[in-house]
Amino acid sequence: MSRKDDDPELEARQLVLVKWQQRAMAEGEKALIIFEGRDAAGKDGAIRVLTEHLSVRNTKVVALPKPSDRESSQWFFQRYIPHLPACGETVIFNRSWYNRAGVERVMGFSTPEEQEVFLREAPTVESMLLESGLKIVKLWLDVSKDEQAKRLAERHSDPLKVLKSSPLDDAAQKRWKEYTNARDNMLQRTSTALAPWICVRADSKRKARLAILSHIAHTLAPPQIAADAPPPDPDILFRFESAALTDGRLEK
Repeated sequence: MSRKDDDPELEARQLVLVKWQQRAMAEGEKALIIFEGRDAAGKDGAIRVLTEHLSVRNTKVVALPKPSDRESSQWFFQRYIPHLPACGETVIFNRSWYNRAGVERVMGFSTPEEQEVFLREAPTVESMLLESGLKIVKLWLDVSKDEQAKRLAERHSDPLKVLKSSPLDDAAQKRWKEYTNARDNMLQRTSTALAPWICVRADSKRKARLAILSHIAHTLAPPQIAADAPPPDPDILFRFESAALTDGRLEK
């Protein structure tokens, strides 16, 4: 029996990722996939199709709440460390330590000094994790202001999407420019040769999801497995470079 939402292209990429995870589990590989982006850019949906057929036991999605008073007094990265993957595991951060460079900066939830320390430390922390054998994929999902407004409005009008609503939704539009400046600074300061930011133009959810699955397959799977997934559309997904801030690839 076929489902109305069957998508052969999507399912073909999901199959490649299943084969990749089978190998990763057998070889004891560790993977961390970080999803960041503007509000309503489609992170939840992309994570859903990514994990749909992966092992429940060996795949974990982490979306941490507001830190407790105790956590706020710790080294900033400390609350994330226990959630990192062990051998054979894949962990997906639905937002991550990069909150400090985004919403915390725009909304004043941390000090400029704390934000500067984070931007200096993040590449070092990620370098240490890579040296330990962890594989890291960092995805920034970008969306236009008009498309964001449409999706945020749907959250308020569709009862099935009410749990996606956040008190910060209104700030996403009102402080669009501030979020743009925070994004630009974060991408420039924390995209490195070994842990680059991969930008995804996400106004089309389907195209973004296809590109994301392809990128993950070609980044994490060996060539003989990844070959069954088409390469990501370069008009949708690309490695961050400073030129993208001014040539129209990233929304301003």
